[in-house]
Amino acid sequence: MLQFCVGVYAFFYFNMSKNKFQEIQELGFSALIEKFKSYTGIDHSSIIKGIGDDCSVSAQREGFLTCTTTEIFLEGVHFDLTYTPFHHLGYKIVTAAVSDIYAMNAIPEQVLVSIAIPNRYSVQMMEQIYMGIDAACKDYEIKLAGGDTTASHQILSISVTAVGSVHEKDIIYRKGAQKGDIICVTGDLGGALAGLRILLREKQSWQESDQELFSPDLEQYEVVVQRQLVPKARKDFVDAIHQSDIRPNAMIDLTQGLIAELREIGKSSNCGIELYSPAIPISLETRAVADEMSEDVDKYAFYGGEDFEMLFTIPEPIVEKMMAEFDDFVVIGRITDKEKMLTINTGEDKSYQIEI
Repeated sequence: MLQFCVGVYAFFYFNMSKNKFQEIQELGFSALIEKFKSYTGIDHSSIIKGIGDDCSVSAQREGFLTCTTTEIFLEGVHFDLTYTPFHHLGYKIVTAAVSDIYAMNAIPEQVLVSIAIPNRYSVQMMEQIYMGIDAACKDYEIKLAGGDTTASHQILSISVTAVGSVHEKDIIYRKGAQKGDIICVTGDLGGALAGLRILLREKQSWQESDQELFSPDLEQYEVVVQRQLVPKARKDFVDAIHQSDIRPNAMIDLTQGLIAELREIGKSSNCGIELYSPAIPISLETRAVADEMSEDVDKYAFYGGEDFEMLFTIPEPIVEKMMAEFDDFVVIGRITDKEKMLTINTGEDKSYQIEI
């Protein structure tokens, strides 16, 4: 077996040496995912949607579809335990997965959590994670239905899978945006990144000090720190949709930042996008952090990510009707027929374009 493995490695290395070795950062993760889309195994008639949306979609009982999504969180990459309480981490991982289910206009039903634990963490620490998971499950009215637990030599790693269902007439994809649709977003944007900026600054202050323990006063930053550590998925928005006869044409949750998600809608719907940057909702607390950091607050909203708000498009005539059903959203743009371009209007007789 060892001889075979060495032989395979040598074959792989030899062939790679004849071609350019392309680093992942050179290609970028979006382009890497596009490459993955050609390796999808065998098609099944029950699989309606695979790679390319917030969830995979498969046929369930008559008239209903199953939506499944998964998220992975690695210590040092997706979370930092210097400033992340374990119970907050548990809550956040469920929120991230459930938010994808909501983005399909589906109702989450269960989550499965798998965790790889290094020896340096205690039973009590892990129990705190599951207390956070339990709290999120209760808030989102879902069941923790299983998972796997194993050891890890170095870092804490957590994977969460969420499963939900939706009637086939109610499912919403990214690809449904139509020319003339109004682009809307719930809540406010950039708060999660503002919270992260504060936490990173305080961590640096602690590292530069001689103190073994460090307890910064974060009271004035409570709003943005909570947006980073304990985000909430927009169950209220999806509940409002289900209680009305209004259906957005396209929808996606904001995990990678506004610009990235707008490009996903434009790419999936094969349309252009016009964004009104002065209309983007940004809280006073987020603006205060950006001012304190001497940074551009628009970049917080454009590129921050992890806000877990809902970005959606609806026909212009039903905007007012939607507002009557659910008022925590604002209009930030319009779907255009100019393909593959995202035009950002600054409100100062200036605009610039990003290729979709």
